[in-house]
Amino acid sequence: MDFWLARGAIACVAGLQLLIVNDFSLGPRWLAPTLELTLLVPLSAATAWNQGRARRATTDSHWTEVHRHHRLIRGMALFMTALVTAANTAALAALVHALLNGKAAGGSTLLVDALNIWGTNVVIFALWFWTTDRGGAALRGHPRARDPDFLFPQMTLPQQDAADPFVPGFVDYLFLAFTNATAFSPTDTLPLTPRAKLLMMSEALISLLTVALVAARAVNILA
Repeated sequence: MDFWLARGAIACVAGLQLLIVNDFSLGPRWLAPTLELTLLVPLSAATAWNQGRARRATTDSHWTEVHRHHRLIRGMALFMTALVTAANTAALAALVHALLNGKAAGGSTLLVDALNIWGTNVVIFALWFWTTDRGGAALRGHPRARDPDFLFPQMTLPQQDAADPFVPGFVDYLFLAFTNATAFSPTDTLPLTPRAKLLMMSEALISLLTVALVAARAVNILA
């Protein structure tokens, strides 16, 4: 289910990018959403195919093939996440540039675009957290998974079962991204690795720019 929630998040981002009111997109407005959806279709098909292989795997050679294809699929997913990150960051940079040069449109459209970029930022970093933590979603519940990048509160409960440990899902990472974008700092979930800390710092910085500079200027124009 998590895989399809993540794929749905990509489709949601593509839709939000098409709804940007002002001309702040990277290239033609349709370019980034088209590339994302074009990558999403084979990525979803490859994920479903590899999950089917994993369910039928019975030997070490089968599992070796499953893990090899998982690495390829994960690399493609990381590339697509980097693509949507670049598109959203470019939109924010164009919006800030327009504000600083006095070329911005009406305050109402600025506010709509600021909320759009902020919401897209939350979804994008939820995807980053979900894709990178413990080596990716497919490996998180594996006994030989990497050490966690994030410490969720459920992992600290005294009744935590060592034989059936807590495995965070996409909604957990979406909540983490949302709280980090609103509080500009960790709330109930802590970053443990340098990679996780850099991701959270990047998200908080983009969110701060959007809320403090763009949204504040739009409200001033409306006033």
